Amino acid sequence: MTAPAAPSRLRQIPAGIWALGFVSLLMDVSSEMIHALLPVYLVTVLGASMTSVGAIEGIAESTASIVKIFSGALSDWLGRRKLLAALGYGLAALTKPAFPLAQGIDLLIAARFVDRIGKGIRGAPRDALVADIAPPALRGAAFGLRQSLDTVGAFLGPALAIGLMWAFADNFKLVFWVAVVPAFLAVALLLVAVKESERPAGPRQLRFPLHFAELARLGGAFWLVALVAAAFALARFSEAFLILRARDAGLPLALSPLVLVAMNVVYALSAYPAGALSDACNRLVILAFGLVLLIAADLVLAEAGGLTGAAIGVALWGLHMGLTQGLLATLVADVAAPDLRGTAFGMFNLLSGLAALAASLVAGALWDRYGAPATFLAGAGFAAAALGGLALAKWRAPGLGAAHRG
Repeated sequence: MTAPAAPSRLRQIPAGIWALGFVSLLMDVSSEMIHALLPVYLVTVLGASMTSVGAIEGIAESTASIVKIFSGALSDWLGRRKLLAALGYGLAALTKPAFPLAQGIDLLIAARFVDRIGKGIRGAPRDALVADIAPPALRGAAFGLRQSLDTVGAFLGPALAIGLMWAFADNFKLVFWVAVVPAFLAVALLLVAVKESERPAGPRQLRFPLHFAELARLGGAFWLVALVAAAFALARFSEAFLILRARDAGLPLALSPLVLVAMNVVYALSAYPAGALSDACNRLVILAFGLVLLIAADLVLAEAGGLTGAAIGVALWGLHMGLTQGLLATLVADVAAPDLRGTAFGMFNLLSGLAALAASLVAGALWDRYGAPATFLAGAGFAAAALGGLALAKWRAPGLGAAHRG
């Protein structure tokens, strides 16, 4: 059975998936408009130190990773995924006015902390909700579509921030006020257009979230996927190093945000086609190709002597993201029991987040000691090791990643 044409597949994707995708897009536009400017605002307007900036970002991201595991398990226990997703998005929206209102660093720290709590609360329940709504034969396309729309927000936000700063004569607070609007539109769309998924039928009651017996019931296939995802994350360090490499290659400081804009454009354009293709063939094949692209990106960036090389490396990096991130989430949905999807996505996000943190720490240490080429060559080495891990996963679980025939 051949896969339907792309427009036909898009029409078959349930309206709730589209709504969740646009919710992610709107919230990302709001968040990235602020986050693209926040470090500069903290330092140049509020007089914060670089240590303070680093502490704020470190606290924020670690908080989000920790909260995800609890919110996912709680969504299984309560059977209310939309409720928790709405709580997470609502908290994030409520923090947005704090950024233009803040007169000092204390309120910004609190707002950033609560914002990341909101992100942690919504992530796993939202992904579990996508898995609940999507038909198995369209699961890859559904996750790819949500990832594409989310990534559109990730490049529209910084682009809008650049344009509005020019239009408003570098008025940070006015740009921050504009960013409030899409955040509240995201919450309204979620409340109106997304329906709560039905709890799986059956008399069995889940134990309290994160009970050992529930984690054990996730099964060997899930833990194999989670370890593969962690290996992927270990091979892929923070995109901040892409910006630094482009600056080394000659990109003017004022244009630094264009690195993330360019990467996310490629990411957004490739995520849905990759997901749709994975519904018709083995997902692991596409993931392997994504790792090959990451190796190529690392090698190009290691040797980049000018902006052309850096641009090619950034584009390859974005293409690898499009071919892997949505598919990893799809694999979790494939192997997790329906009543444990929240727990599965929470654990998946936690392990991937910890591996990504370790990768960035290693990348930074290598850069400081040996220079940029060593960082990207090490990344290529980790990606090659992850490719070996993917082959091992295929050998241990021959049916993993197989297409779902509708």
